[in-house]
Amino acid sequence: MVSAPQLLAGGGPKDPGFNQPLLGPLLAAINATGEDSHIGIAVSFIRQSGLALLQDALFEALTRGVQLGIITSDYLDVTEPVALRQLMLLAERGAHVGIYESAGNPGFHLKSYLFIRQRTDDRLKAQGFVGSSNISRAALTDSLEWNWRLQVDDDGTSPAAASLLALQAQMEQLAQDARVVPLSHGWIDDYLLRYRQSPLTHLRLITGDNATDDETLRETPLPNAVQQYALAALQASRSQGYKRGLVVMATGLGKTWLAAFDARQLKAKTLLFVAHRDEIIRQAQDTFIRMQPQAHTGLYTGQQQDQADWLFASVQTLGRAEHLRRFAPEHFDYIIVDEFHHATAPTYRRLLDHFRPRFLLGLTATPDRTDQADILALCDDNLVFERGLRDAIIDRHLVPFVYQGVYDEYINYSELPWRNGRFDPEALDTAFASQKRARNALDQWQKFSQNRTLAFCISTRHADFMAGVFRDAGIRAAAVYADSAMPRNQALTELADGKLQVIFSVDLFNEGTDLPAIDTLLMLRPTESRIVFLQQLGRGLRLHPGKRRLMVVDLVGNHKACLFKPELLQEVTGIEGGSGQTTPTLPEGCFINLDPKLIPLLEQLRYGGKVRVVDDYRRLKEQLGHRPSAAQVFQAGLDLGKLRKQHGSWFELANGEGDLSAEAGKVLARLRDFLLTGIETTRLTKSFKIILLQALLELDGLRQPPSLAALAEQSRYVLERHPDLLQLDLPAKQQAMMADSTAWLRYWQSNPIKFSTGGNQDSQADYWFKIKDDHFCPRFELPMDELDTLHVMMQELVDLRLAEYRFRHASKLAKAKQQTNGSTDTPVAEVIELPCFPDLKIACGHFKSGNSDHAKLMPVPVHQSGSLSAHYGRLDPARHFLARASGHSMNGGKQPVQDGDLLLLEWISPETAGAISNQTLAIERQDESGDNQYLLRVVKKNPDGSYRLHATNPDYEDLAVTFEMKPFARFRGVIAEPTQ
Repeated sequence: MVSAPQLLAGGGPKDPGFNQPLLGPLLAAINATGEDSHIGIAVSFIRQSGLALLQDALFEALTRGVQLGIITSDYLDVTEPVALRQLMLLAERGAHVGIYESAGNPGFHLKSYLFIRQRTDDRLKAQGFVGSSNISRAALTDSLEWNWRLQVDDDGTSPAAASLLALQAQMEQLAQDARVVPLSHGWIDDYLLRYRQSPLTHLRLITGDNATDDETLRETPLPNAVQQYALAALQASRSQGYKRGLVVMATGLGKTWLAAFDARQLKAKTLLFVAHRDEIIRQAQDTFIRMQPQAHTGLYTGQQQDQADWLFASVQTLGRAEHLRRFAPEHFDYIIVDEFHHATAPTYRRLLDHFRPRFLLGLTATPDRTDQADILALCDDNLVFERGLRDAIIDRHLVPFVYQGVYDEYINYSELPWRNGRFDPEALDTAFASQKRARNALDQWQKFSQNRTLAFCISTRHADFMAGVFRDAGIRAAAVYADSAMPRNQALTELADGKLQVIFSVDLFNEGTDLPAIDTLLMLRPTESRIVFLQQLGRGLRLHPGKRRLMVVDLVGNHKACLFKPELLQEVTGIEGGSGQTTPTLPEGCFINLDPKLIPLLEQLRYGGKVRVVDDYRRLKEQLGHRPSAAQVFQAGLDLGKLRKQHGSWFELANGEGDLSAEAGKVLARLRDFLLTGIETTRLTKSFKIILLQALLELDGLRQPPSLAALAEQSRYVLERHPDLLQLDLPAKQQAMMADSTAWLRYWQSNPIKFSTGGNQDSQADYWFKIKDDHFCPRFELPMDELDTLHVMMQELVDLRLAEYRFRHASKLAKAKQQTNGSTDTPVAEVIELPCFPDLKIACGHFKSGNSDHAKLMPVPVHQSGSLSAHYGRLDPARHFLARASGHSMNGGKQPVQDGDLLLLEWISPETAGAISNQTLAIERQDESGDNQYLLRVVKKNPDGSYRLHATNPDYEDLAVTFEMKPFARFRGVIAEPTQ
């Protein structure tokens, strides 16, 4: 079959019959190619605006195994340097990119595109475009352009086939021409100098010619308001001595751009960007190129990248030991780890343990401290900046959402097998292939949907099934997943253009993808993970012209994996109600609407007055969608003292719940006492023993015992990554010592090394390590194949102990952090004055008399990074006040309170208190003489409906609640002493 040549005349009359821009047919041709196909492009110039329209399709074609060849030129210096840097991204992934050098040579005016889908002895399936369109947005969309299209599907003997084969031969000959050189960063550097000095470039700047093509030499992008605050916080953190830090920003606020701006702020010469998916890596490369066109970026694929100073790598590749050995620990000035909530995996740990950059930045949208517990430990517990969904919506950086929770009445989740924290995939797949359920989803979508919908499905079979049901109802729908019939870039383009109404996806759009046009989400699958659900929500919250809100249509079933989502939305976007409200208040324009049939399910599945630690553990496990770590359990407020009384140790609880691997179970059986007494419960008067163990792990010291000098030097490096701990625990004389000095080695030997080994006495059985031939060695033995498992288990406990130590010394560490900050660049904190009652002593022990008659105003910083506003929302002098703690009964759990701590409290009344179960409240009663007495405790509900007052310090007994006790304030946290 040979089609007649077709004229594509773009930029003509608006009648579709006459106006046919090249972009649509070109994308269709790219997307139609499969494995072993060939794409050839030869154009006189390429601009970033046009390449951006084709990039996703070209990258997906390379992924499918398509051979891609591109030739462009420097003719008249029209090709943009940014576009050339972006072409390098294609070259790194297998494309052949050449540059025709026009100096001293004839002009270069080619505009040809060739697609060979099949070429055998008896079959040619191909099409080509030849005409006037180069690669720019204007040329591909709305400029007046004429292009001929020729399509062939025959035995290869027709005149049309001969023409396309001749075009292919000419392109192959041109690629071998001496005037065509391979594209490289060095060539682009030279071209960039010429481009900046070119009279034509300056003429374009003066006249505004090609303004729609986003001229390369425009001013570099500027950070938005949120990014400016984060950049100031990052600079302040580094000035305090921190070498690692975590930034938490809601999806859509520009985390990747923030990293690019900070790399420029740090003046990083060498940089490493790490992520777990190629799409995230490629988008990051593109962002860094646009921000800094002179940058040499490169993809690390396992071979040395000599061209690139800014390296981008997947953790699956670079995280392997053989690749890490190619780089010295100090090779990179700056390391960025995106989607940092993945960083607890062993491959990330190896990478983070290996490198010593000037600064390491972790980026995530993880919403709360429980989820953040593990990743904060990787960033030395340094939360640099946080801006969550609520603030982003209030500040109009994201659109409001309306959540419609509808009852999933055709699935009984209680009948589906639940294994290892998730439903059995095959059972789900079978249950979801139900016409009744699909019809219910269609009805609900038709009731609530807006213009462009992204639906989340459980499997490819489910996505195909749902797309078929919707198409049968006259809805323009497509299923999109890896290797689906419709490529992802085509589906997104058609959705944006209105050709599609719904995309049914499987695991393609959870993270790393910008979908600003999406205004409806259809949740058709249970989501066991809080993080995954919030990532899915973030796909639709981005701003877009004409978009007023995001509609979330969620089919909610009778299982916790379905029911946690409305409560999570309240948690991350609401604040506790006031003025008589008993439920959290959401940002303006946000609503959470639940089908009345769901209310009994929520009440039935909500936890009541359970007091066993294992019940809290199971609840947290279900919230997270996986086995919680010890640090996450601590951050969630579980009582670890009671845990040990009831289960023996942390890992014994996890093992009893079936949450440890067989390998970890073996290690626990062999080394239970070491894990418990050597780490989990070892006495910490200072942080040194935990710092020592962290250094040992980073040196892989279980496998290769380090020398005492190497261990001391690594310990100093770890301690310096925690400048507040260094300031708190290390005397001034030792702070001045160099890490590789003899004096430091002697000090470290006489402190944690001595207390961990008992000197050189092998008979000291209570010590778990020994010194042998000047090396730090374990006294215990373990098969080599179990050392990796022990390493991971030890790291989990080290993270726990460091988190506990920080909580116990929170006030002192805050002061130490202030003392380390001598930088004049530190942003000045905004201050609010709150009432402080100096005579009101909130008892942490037994009821204590006090007086709340007199108050003075105390200034409190509210906008500095890590300050009160980051944790407690907006402070109001009419609702919040300060008072002193007295006693030790609350010195434990997630928020330990020590004697003399300054407490932030919020007035409550019977009308505003709301639910009080599991909240820490200040309780008032009167003694026999009529004087007021006060107590701070956690309110717990008993199985019989009564209440008790619980102390987080296990040395104190719970108290029964009586009628004369009145809650008068809610505990918000311990704050550092304001500096005068």
